[in-house]
Amino acid sequence: MAALIQRLDARDAGFRDALTRLLAFDASQDESIDRAAAGILADVRQRGDAALLEYTQRYDRVQATSIDALEIPRADWEAALAALPAHQRNALEAAADRVRSYHVHQRAESWSYTEADGTVLGQQITPLDRVGLYVPGGKAAYPSSVLMNAIPAKVAGVPEVIMVTPTPDGVRNPIVLAAAAIAGVDRAFAVGGAQAVGALAYGTATLPAVDKIVGPGNAYVAAAKRRVFGTVGIDMIAGPSEILIICDGKTPADWIAMDLFSQAEHDELAQAILLCPDAAYLDEVEAAIARLLPTMPRADIIRKSLADRGALILVASIDEACEIANHIAPEHLEISTEDAVTVAARIRHAGAIFLGRYSSESLGDYCAGPNHVLPTSRTARFSSPLGVYDFQKRSSLIQVSHAGAQTLGRIAADLAHGEGLQAHAASAEYRLDK
Repeated sequence: MAALIQRLDARDAGFRDALTRLLAFDASQDESIDRAAAGILADVRQRGDAALLEYTQRYDRVQATSIDALEIPRADWEAALAALPAHQRNALEAAADRVRSYHVHQRAESWSYTEADGTVLGQQITPLDRVGLYVPGGKAAYPSSVLMNAIPAKVAGVPEVIMVTPTPDGVRNPIVLAAAAIAGVDRAFAVGGAQAVGALAYGTATLPAVDKIVGPGNAYVAAAKRRVFGTVGIDMIAGPSEILIICDGKTPADWIAMDLFSQAEHDELAQAILLCPDAAYLDEVEAAIARLLPTMPRADIIRKSLADRGALILVASIDEACEIANHIAPEHLEISTEDAVTVAARIRHAGAIFLGRYSSESLGDYCAGPNHVLPTSRTARFSSPLGVYDFQKRSSLIQVSHAGAQTLGRIAADLAHGEGLQAHAASAEYRLDK
């Protein structure tokens, strides 16, 4: 019988090669999906509302006869919120409050300083004008995605957040609509797929063009976001979800097994890895996996994810675990050890770091406060979680005084002449005192 999860030993000569194979993920876009997305985008750009309506009728089997019927009235959001069971509404509102409180700390402010000659330099911070939020639809409901994307935008000061979400067979998810009401979304449309991305990017008579598109989606949505980048900003092209756990062997094995499951259950390509210096503890976790897996509703998905992309890795020390973690640059990193803060100081690359035995990754997904939109596929080496800063722009401020122009003008002219750009030089020299 095949092992439920790979066992690796960092002391083995072939470990690095084995780790490279484990981390390998082919992110190349399926050509047929890319071609389909490109065709849909071109059609929406050319025909606008008519194309958007046709694709929605075809792919979501929605019987709407006009594009106006696809805008979801705010009264429907409010009704969905009012109809939620009290415990569910309380949970949504508590999560929203925590996400908002955290992101307020990220808000940047304009600043300037004045030099001795009176020249003023600075930076002006302004929000984007309009943001599009894609929320997956169908059987899955992702109200947490609404909170994590819309709330930072509103904290940044974005005046208009437009949500799009597919509604297969016309079924609108009430908890997603309730989350939109709580998070401060301004308009919502029952459209999805590459066609929704095209409408947000290029605008139609009904659905206005946005400045940035955020939120997860399927392969067609990802392909469309790649193609419209440059016309609009995008958050990121996310790969499969990941969790890496550094454990000293003293956390209950069942906790760690379930933490591995929490990411493996996303899909078969998700990755769950444990690093530990205690071989006997790895045995305990493997036994816990075998015992708990049959109790999971998504056991088949978890089983394939762990078998294909999961691993229990024996390391020589926690220090070595940190070195490996920095190489992996995981989306989620749990440090389940004594003095986790000291261990975290050695981590340079991770999307989100969970400190201590009680900080399960699932709390970060829903309600801890920090954003759950995180860099995947080792991109945490150079990118960061979604945040307020993604919805703000920086403009440089330059106010040169008369005295400053005398100094800066000579510097600029010398450099411009050196580059052979005589008009640049003259522009600076005209302002020099004769």
